[in-house]
Amino acid sequence: MWCCILCCMSTIRTQVYLTDEQRRRIDYLAEVEGVTMAEIVRRALDIYLEDENPDPELALAATFGAAADATVPSRDEWDRG
Repeated sequence: MWCCILCCMSTIRTQVYLTDEQRRRIDYLAEVEGVTMAEIVRRALDIYLEDENPDPELALAATFGAAADATVPSRDEWDRG
């Protein structure tokens, strides 16, 4: 399916910077699936961009507790400038 879609679409060469870990994981997936690194990135972007109107409440819920050690300053410390 992906091959059929790709050959019918125009593409634009784009440069991105990846961490070593991201590159290692993408290379692994590409090898296992027998596709190029670019194909893995395009698939991931398609999934990420699939929903044009993401629900911000879902995004907030997904990050709840992510910074468990975060502290909130008392209201007396707020700069009301």
